[in-house]
Amino acid sequence: MAVAFTFPGQGSQAVGMGKDLADAFPEARRVFQEVDDALGENLSKLIWEGPEEALTLTANAQPALMAVSLAVIRALESRGFSLKGKVTYVAGHSLGEYSALAAAGFVSVADAARLLRIRGNAMQAAVPAGEGAMAAIIGLEQADVEAACTEASKGLVCQIANDNGGGQLVISGTKAAVELAAKLCTEKGAKRALMLQVSAPFHSALMAPAADVMREALAGVTKNSPVVPVLSNVTVSPTSDPDEIARRLVEQITGRVRWRETVEWFGANGITTLYEIGAGKVLSGLARRINRDIATASVGSAAEVEAALAALG
Repeated sequence: MAVAFTFPGQGSQAVGMGKDLADAFPEARRVFQEVDDALGENLSKLIWEGPEEALTLTANAQPALMAVSLAVIRALESRGFSLKGKVTYVAGHSLGEYSALAAAGFVSVADAARLLRIRGNAMQAAVPAGEGAMAAIIGLEQADVEAACTEASKGLVCQIANDNGGGQLVISGTKAAVELAAKLCTEKGAKRALMLQVSAPFHSALMAPAADVMREALAGVTKNSPVVPVLSNVTVSPTSDPDEIARRLVEQITGRVRWRETVEWFGANGITTLYEIGAGKVLSGLARRINRDIATASVGSAAEVEAALAALG
């Protein structure tokens, strides 16, 4: 069995996530304390008690999801599990790439929390409220979606932000262009074209100011070679070189999250099981739609940690 660990992105958050982990494993509870200390606030109280609208804010959701993922990792490690030797690759969906890298030792949990808070704030601030938008396009070929984006942009920004697989693409950019592209996609035969309730046009060229902020932020943290290679969102190729990883994280801010290709790459390179580490089961669902030959498991609770330990040996 060849295993990869994947780490969820924004949208997987839920009030109460990680609480039973913290109750069951002191090592998991310490992760939440590390994140609270790094940010100088009681983020864990927000994670466990809400309110949901505050947890959903980009600046909170990003470090919160990382905290839950790393709490899972520490719980596994407390029972003798080691990423090195048991896991062949790690990857994460958007912010989940930071979780993957923290799990593999590229940055500390505290630095990952601070970086994700900076990232969330920078992405929110890059575009004035109401000027950007995102839309999910369901059931339309990528070439047709690309054509709709090109037709709708005309001096504005409209591009594919996420290729999630299973016939789901997300477009992002200037509000007027995204709305027009969504309409064009419907005319081209999309099953659905749904405007998303998001606070900014993530993974588009409009995020360039946030990319500049992250370049500077990443330059200021200690970076180590990860103990297992990370598969980058923007290149879908593995690396363990710290400088290259940092460059890819900067590119990721404005670049496409190529998740369909990531799962396909895993299948083509011998991975037989994907474990989704942290909150929710979004990535497991996507993986099943992309490649049914790869087994999936979600690990986000104390019981799921026990099941994973039994399976991983």
